[in-house]
Amino acid sequence: MWAIFNKLFRRTNDPVLAKTLKKQKSATQSLKGLEWLNRFVVMIATVAIITYFMPDWRKFKYTDVKLGAPWHHQPLIALHSFNVYMPDSVLAAKKDSIRQATPAYFNRRFNVRDTMENRIFDETQKLIQKDGRFSGIDAEPYRKSLLERLDKIYEKGVIGQAEYDSLKAQKLNSIKIIKNGVAAEPVKLDSVYSTSVAYHILSRPTPGKADTKDSLETPFLQALNINAYMEANLLFDKMKTDEEINQQVKAISDEKDGVQKNEKIIDRGEIVDEVKLAKIKAYQANMENMSENEKPFKVYLGQALFVLLIVIVLNTFLYIFRRDYFLNKRAYLMLFILPTVFCVITGTMEQHTLLHIYAIPFCMVPIIIRVFLDSRVAFTFHLATVLVASVCITNHYEFIILQTIAGMVAVQTLRQMTQRSQFVRTMLLVTATLLATHFIYQLMTVEDVSRDLSSRDPYYWLIVSGLLLLFAYPLFWLMEKFFGFTSEVTLVELSNTNHPLLQKLMEEAPGTFQHSTQVAILASEVAKKLRANVQLVRTGAMYHDVGKLSRPVFFTENQSGKNPHERISPIKSAEVIIGHVIEGVKLAEHYDLPEVIKRFILTHHGKGKAKYFYVTYKNQHPEAEIDEAKFTYPGPNPETKEEAILMMADAIEAASRSLAEYTEDNISALVDKIVLSQVQEGFFDNSDISFKDINIARKAFKERLKTIYHTRISYPELIKPESNEEENKKTEAKPNPEPSDKEKTEQSE
Repeated sequence: MWAIFNKLFRRTNDPVLAKTLKKQKSATQSLKGLEWLNRFVVMIATVAIITYFMPDWRKFKYTDVKLGAPWHHQPLIALHSFNVYMPDSVLAAKKDSIRQATPAYFNRRFNVRDTMENRIFDETQKLIQKDGRFSGIDAEPYRKSLLERLDKIYEKGVIGQAEYDSLKAQKLNSIKIIKNGVAAEPVKLDSVYSTSVAYHILSRPTPGKADTKDSLETPFLQALNINAYMEANLLFDKMKTDEEINQQVKAISDEKDGVQKNEKIIDRGEIVDEVKLAKIKAYQANMENMSENEKPFKVYLGQALFVLLIVIVLNTFLYIFRRDYFLNKRAYLMLFILPTVFCVITGTMEQHTLLHIYAIPFCMVPIIIRVFLDSRVAFTFHLATVLVASVCITNHYEFIILQTIAGMVAVQTLRQMTQRSQFVRTMLLVTATLLATHFIYQLMTVEDVSRDLSSRDPYYWLIVSGLLLLFAYPLFWLMEKFFGFTSEVTLVELSNTNHPLLQKLMEEAPGTFQHSTQVAILASEVAKKLRANVQLVRTGAMYHDVGKLSRPVFFTENQSGKNPHERISPIKSAEVIIGHVIEGVKLAEHYDLPEVIKRFILTHHGKGKAKYFYVTYKNQHPEAEIDEAKFTYPGPNPETKEEAILMMADAIEAASRSLAEYTEDNISALVDKIVLSQVQEGFFDNSDISFKDINIARKAFKERLKTIYHTRISYPELIKPESNEEENKKTEAKPNPEPSDKEKTEQSE
């Protein structure tokens, strides 16, 4: 199992990050004292900063709760029991309902019937005396019938017209009649009469009797004008009614809807109505109003331990599988600054509700790390950032799923960024992935997706997050300057022949420029075979000999006449030749070339010797003691696979120009001689290139050189038809001449 795990996480062929990086074993042994302390300080600072900005666990984190809107978060589960007081609107509605349902209290007056009887008798006598229509009639039957009906009406009850209308307007359904101080059972309001209804009943003729034209009952009853003195026998008891209503209103004012621990308050996709909103607000108030005595220090301790655990895991990963990054101070610092910054932004936004959490472009972390380091480290630190940030927010599961999948897409689509269009493509793919993943998650978790889609806020913020990824591009320049990294885009820009230094090389040392171009071609071909950084090798090859600009005529490829070395001593010649390395570094610093390019200038000869002048001097002074330092390049030897490839390519290309004949055997012998000589002299001992890689490189060099210096064939000459056969025979006997320059060009093409 360990073998499989180790294979999955084996070292990659990423470029060196700084010129002082040692090989893995020696660098590990040198990592002591202050270096360990520096890394420990970075770890503690990371844990402290992230924990400090984590949201207060007592504060409610849901800030986008809206009445009538769907609940977009995960199901809200109560972490503890609490009581819910009714919201004002619900309480007011319940109070209105109580007022409508509470019967109005009325007191029955028993003397009203006698008063009405006496009044009717008096009015009847006055009417007979004053109105001639009723002179001499017997009014007793009318009066008797009227009183019988009045008894029945009063038995049910009569309410004053104004009070009756008011009760109807309040939509009151029932009343209670108090008799002898005791309230009877509620009766419907429609079962009693108002004064106007009672009058209409009394003013009608006696039921069952024919109302003939000779009958005077109807006009007599109307002439009495009972409505003018009709009295209600039920009087509204406002005090008793209000007392009953107030008791019930007071009871519901203190009404509580208890929520138990682990009870679901609201589910994802549900509409936030007034009752659910009251529960959510009560839960929020309960969390924020907890006493200081209940403030759990263990929660803060747990947050710090959680972040510390993630940091330890990341350090272990780097130390075991990416020790070169672990040992490099700038790489180590960048790897922990990025997660810290994004976790701080997350915690701040959650505490102060600045923007939606989906607006944060978390995929910027793997993009930046991938551009400068490698895919595995990029995804590992992105996943760690997402896990820590998820502790700061509420919808953990959806957030982790969204950002993890988007990070995978970002890493896979940005393997080598050599063009700006690749970055834009990655941004579009990451945005599309975020939107698609969110929609798919809704399909899995929301019952009514169409209802949840009515609120498009998450999609808007995800698009904003994707657009913010574009700001990663200008950050590359800042990262390069601050941390000393070099991106693929920078390498592509540097390898452009329009660069001022390459233009200067092309104009003042055309032979060296041609040599550098051929070395770049050879080295790039081998880098492809060895899965090394092709663009880095190509760019390093273009600049490795820029130091020859100081004295271009002292180098063979730029000479067209006399050789200036003939007039100076071998020691002076060696000094000039070796000096092109130092001069190259000076030019690189003047033109602000990255450190990784300076490394190619320093290492392309390693600690080798200027052998031509060394041997010449030794032959001239066989008995003298030679100071070998005067003939030795300053070095250092190559420390990466890319630097080793360039050293081989440089020596092979230069030596190939001296071949008298470009045959397959000559080319093969030349490559083997140079490469094996470099191996024997220990030039590659500090680099991570293997013997297998060297054998592959030798084969690639041979194939490429055979393609460049392919054998040319002679074209046959066309024989013209002649009448003289002897001339034809003479012509056929002549040997073929050399092909013309035009033919040579066509043949080489």
